[in-house]
Amino acid sequence: MIKRFLTAMGEYLLLVGESLKPPQKASMFWKAFMREINDLGVNSFGLVVFTSAFVGAVVAIQMYNNFTGSSFPIPVSYVGYVTKVVIILEFSPTIISLVLAGKVGSYIASSIGTMRVSEQIDALDIMGVNSANFLILPKILACVIFNPLLIAISIFVAILGGYGAGLLTGHWTVSDFTTGLQMNMRNLFVYYAFIKTTVFAFIIATVPAYYGYKVQGGSLEVGRASTQAVVWTMVFIIISELLLTQIILS
Repeated sequence: MIKRFLTAMGEYLLLVGESLKPPQKASMFWKAFMREINDLGVNSFGLVVFTSAFVGAVVAIQMYNNFTGSSFPIPVSYVGYVTKVVIILEFSPTIISLVLAGKVGSYIASSIGTMRVSEQIDALDIMGVNSANFLILPKILACVIFNPLLIAISIFVAILGGYGAGLLTGHWTVSDFTTGLQMNMRNLFVYYAFIKTTVFAFIIATVPAYYGYKVQGGSLEVGRASTQAVVWTMVFIIISELLLTQIILS
């Protein structure tokens, strides 16, 4: 088990090293990069907005219920502050990244895996093309550049969802919520959120790409590789979050 894991890690690092080499033809690379921006980033916009709006509302309502049900009186204005902190620290960078791991990760693994079993990757290698670089580098850059934008949108929409929840339920006023939003928060929290997002984006792009690139067999194996890719991407996201939290916030 340990030997297999170490072998896989070595293969993964070698594949990432091949992927990060300068592209052989800039025009083909930029064309592939713009396509990946659309497939991996723009097409995830609706899911991110929908999830963020509803979860932001749920977080705000839960904070209100906990504050009002507490034996120690907590001002309602703190609902906005705590909602902001929870969304920036944990919800948007981590939960949305896990959602993207499922959507984007399965797409990357299945698309590259299909090219592998249909021998398209072998054809690229025979023609002298660095197939790892050609297929994976545009995905890495697309995720690393566009995912932080998705997380920024998620933070805004989630806070807006919490704001809207107060208007619909009448639990807090507009001034209460905006007062909480204006309360001081450490700038480090924002830096931490976007550093996490960038690391998670790299994991989301590379781990599924590894599983797709190394798949052997037919369509059934491609499906299994996609499932494994999503599972291990989520595992590495959770582990990396623990390490980053200890390094940055401790």
